[in-house]
Amino acid sequence: MNTTSTGTSSLLKLYLGRGVLAVAWAAAFASAHDPIDALAITLLVVYPLIDAVSSLIDLRAIPDGSERRLTLFNGVLSTLAAVGVGLAGTGGVAAVLHVFGAWAVVSGAAQVLVGLRRRGPELGRQWPMLIAGGLSFLVGVFYNVQALGDDASLDVLSVYATGGGVFFIIQAGLLAWRARQRHTQTV
Repeated sequence: MNTTSTGTSSLLKLYLGRGVLAVAWAAAFASAHDPIDALAITLLVVYPLIDAVSSLIDLRAIPDGSERRLTLFNGVLSTLAAVGVGLAGTGGVAAVLHVFGAWAVVSGAAQVLVGLRRRGPELGRQWPMLIAGGLSFLVGVFYNVQALGDDASLDVLSVYATGGGVFFIIQAGLLAWRARQRHTQTV
């Protein structure tokens, strides 16, 4: 197996695992976030930690350069977001939406930048990651606006996590399909 195949394989596993964890988290959070109690706060902390750990795993395969710095930045940002949503959980729904929204904006922008750098033929066109990052950015803005209103709800976080998880799973599927195509062409 060459370096490109190894990189694609590890990224495929990472994306698939990240996607499945996001969907599972969404299901758990959907049934446990009202009221915001210790379980809900724990789940709020876990979600950005999944992203932080994924970033650290991804770092192992990335050479020095701007993509590596962005991935490291996202890992640190997600760790800080975990602490932030944990603290915000004691302040209520609006506080959680503000912190989660700010994290979604910045990490979404970073995801778009990483996706743009990975658009080469060996890692696919990354369109699911680009869409997911762009939506994360926009949804984060929406969460901060929603937090200012009277109808703030954490229901939207399960939808966010499900959507992000589905995009990661789609990207993993596309990477698997491309790897299979390359393998078929070389045989």
